[in-house]
Amino acid sequence: MSIDGTDEAGWEPDPEDETRAVVEAVGRQLKLWREAAGLRPAELGKALGYGENLIYKIERGARIPRPELLDKADEVLDAGGKIAAMKKDVERARYPKKVRDLEKLETKAVELGAYGNHNINGLLQTEEYSRALYDMRRPSYSQDEIERHVAARMARQKIFERQPLTTLTFVQEEVTLRRPLGGRMVMRRQLERVLEMGQLRHVEIQVMPTEREDHAGMSGELQLLKLGDGSAVGHWEGQLTNRVISNPKELRILELRYGIIRSQALTPRESLAFVEKVLAET
Repeated sequence: MSIDGTDEAGWEPDPEDETRAVVEAVGRQLKLWREAAGLRPAELGKALGYGENLIYKIERGARIPRPELLDKADEVLDAGGKIAAMKKDVERARYPKKVRDLEKLETKAVELGAYGNHNINGLLQTEEYSRALYDMRRPSYSQDEIERHVAARMARQKIFERQPLTTLTFVQEEVTLRRPLGGRMVMRRQLERVLEMGQLRHVEIQVMPTEREDHAGMSGELQLLKLGDGSAVGHWEGQLTNRVISNPKELRILELRYGIIRSQALTPRESLAFVEKVLAET
């Protein structure tokens, strides 16, 4: 944790994001508590272990504070839990808007199916693997951006524990299990994670072998979500854009393709055995 406040104590809010007002309100509240305690920004920063510059940025809404900073500020300023309680207000603002929008859909989903053809699905990723993916993005992300995206991706994985349980199915191309993104040890731990998730009763993971001559997934990755109200949506992410698909005709096409993809892939039992084999070879 660096004293100049330029580390990962917080993230910059998106200027076009509707949550910016929340971040600014939290900053104003923190400033009021600091002034009531008779502390200057530099003094509060020193007490928290951060720099004066970071305190200024948070108070004017130019930086999204991490939860641990708000906890510490609550203690230092003797706020009786009032500052710590603001963690709920800034939690969603910490993550990119497109991730929040996707998480909203996943929260409503009773079934989720995803086909991945170039890397392990985000819901199955380890933190190390996810960080390696963001680290290799071009144009390059700043360290701050990498940490923000990784944290958002890890937060989405709460779907595995949500009650009632969401039925989750994944089809992964064989190459996604063999390409050592992040290095051999990162990939080993990622494969172990896939095996762990595949043992859950509400999760089915299938592998699409490279040797398949007939393959319904040649148009790329896809994700389908069936919601609690009986409706369904699709989610597609390309090179520079991502979109939610709700048109009934397009949804029927995605559902057809995903069903055929699952039928062409190895069964869940065969797939876990396949992953174990790849792990032994990694």
